[in-house]
Amino acid sequence: MRIAVDGPVASGKTSAGSLVAARLGYRFLDTGLMYRAVTWAAARHGMSSRDEGGLMSLAREVVVDARSGDRGGTRLLVAGRDATDHLRDPSVDGEVSAVSAVAGVREILVDAQRRVADSGGIVMVGRDIGTVVLPDAELKVYLIASASTRARRRHLEDTPEGTDGFGPLLERLKLRDRLDSTRSVSPLRPATDAEIVDTDDMDLDEVVAAVISLARRLPPLAPESY
Repeated sequence: MRIAVDGPVASGKTSAGSLVAARLGYRFLDTGLMYRAVTWAAARHGMSSRDEGGLMSLAREVVVDARSGDRGGTRLLVAGRDATDHLRDPSVDGEVSAVSAVAGVREILVDAQRRVADSGGIVMVGRDIGTVVLPDAELKVYLIASASTRARRRHLEDTPEGTDGFGPLLERLKLRDRLDSTRSVSPLRPATDAEIVDTDDMDLDEVVAAVISLARRLPPLAPESY
């Protein structure tokens, strides 16, 4: 089964998706990390986020090692260099939206994501999985939460982004929402047949349980051992 989990930043899709994958013994891929990998490589090369040709060349060099939940997380390499530990760097945070909006980059990475999905059961999270990457996924889930809830979650995380204070973080999150939902290529929106899960008043375990409950309704996941 292919499970597509979409939603805005800090809606819980990555944390919940990785745990769902571990519970089901599926591979896990956070597609946003692929765009971050390209952004990181561009910064290393001093490349502008407006250099579409250069960014496309870097996108072709992205290699994804998506492992099942019981064998560790996803590693990403760009031109043979492991970018995984640098994907949350401040320099990446500031440019990833611009890189993600480049149509040529998205086309290359979407093709790569589909190839990963063709290799067996996977939970794939992002902002356009159910609408663009895997429109025929067996299960599509769209997680939502208010901007204030999502900013509070990110503020509590032990990340450089969370040290800037709640107010500035909330404003950046709202800006990211606007950029993601209004871009001309693959805008952030739920698929018409997606299951909407409001995570505002849910903890992580409850979100995971909700997604697995939706998966159990489908024939491939009938066993109650999950």
